[in-house]
Amino acid sequence: MSGWRWVGASRRGVSHAKAGTRKQDAYSSFLAEGGTTLVTIVSDGAGSASHGGEGASLICRTMGTSLRRHLGTARGLPGADELWLWIDEGRDRIGAAASTRGLMPRDFAATMVLIVTTGDETLVAHVGDGSAVARDVDSGRWSALSWPAQGEYASTTFFVTDDPAPRMRVIRSELPIDAVAVFTDGIERLALDYADLDAHQPFFRGMIAPLEEVSAPGLDRDLSVKLGAYLDAPAVCDRTDDDKTLILAFRR
Repeated sequence: MSGWRWVGASRRGVSHAKAGTRKQDAYSSFLAEGGTTLVTIVSDGAGSASHGGEGASLICRTMGTSLRRHLGTARGLPGADELWLWIDEGRDRIGAAASTRGLMPRDFAATMVLIVTTGDETLVAHVGDGSAVARDVDSGRWSALSWPAQGEYASTTFFVTDDPAPRMRVIRSELPIDAVAVFTDGIERLALDYADLDAHQPFFRGMIAPLEEVSAPGLDRDLSVKLGAYLDAPAVCDRTDDDKTLILAFRR
């Protein structure tokens, strides 16, 4: 059966568990246009923001709803103007949520990695760290479609709530791909080779292999549970104490 198969999991980091604070990551992932188009949004609330997790949830909800509406009525992937319009809607929602609590939008600061792909055409919108990685059909190599952005100082980045406007990168590609991975910065040390500024090939080969055996398109819940257990395992938590969100998808 043709179409995208996908798995996803998001787990609280060791540092948040020790501090007794909530998970700051959020994600939304779904199939559109009869399963031929994959949409994934991941967002990581800033550790310094008191309501970063709520900001991440608002971003995923706003962008996911807008993309469902667009793909249900329009032909083709959205353009940059539409993406900026939806980002502004998300910022307005965050502003309203902050106002009702007597807070500032920066108290809801969060990053965003968004990918929409048919496999033949791909769109990425990226604010801050985290990354979207894809596998080329012809070469079988994984490569980062958008690399994590670092701010002026070490361990800083950019957020959707930045004033006066976020630093959003929009990337379009017509390179045929058959697998993607989207993740927050808690996965970066496992998934990216910073020495070569490249995807870590062994990591993605191992992670995508079980999904390649799945016959039916859509979300595989059993593999998603196993992915969550992997993200909670000591082998992962010993290397990163941050929240961890990872979405993997494969197109047959």
